[in-house]
Amino acid sequence: MKFAEPAPEPAPQRIGICPVRDVLDRIGGKWSALLITALADRPYRFGELRRLVPDISQRMLTQTLRDLQRDGYVARRVFPTTPPAVEYSLTPFGRSMFAPLSAMMRWAELNAAEVKAARARFDAGSGAA
Repeated sequence: MKFAEPAPEPAPQRIGICPVRDVLDRIGGKWSALLITALADRPYRFGELRRLVPDISQRMLTQTLRDLQRDGYVARRVFPTTPPAVEYSLTPFGRSMFAPLSAMMRWAELNAAEVKAARARFDAGSGAA
């Protein structure tokens, strides 16, 4: 006896539980892409990252690095010095995500002017409610 497969859930139902949203929320955050891009070059110590991204607060840098570490993109290495030195680097998993992320960042750079122009048109009243 053959049973019919259940009908797939409608798209709005699936979107709410989509794992893509969870992943993209993290790597698409304001600071995550910048830090991942920096760490793609080489490992950095905390202070070096802070100087590379001067607009980020120490608290936000710490939180973003923790979140990236928790998701497996970044590794944290503590050296037994006084005071302890801490170095951050991309994991192999983080490196596997860098190519698609950098392609998206290149697209954003190439299209930033068009996005800005579209926003200006919208804000001028053509699409604002």
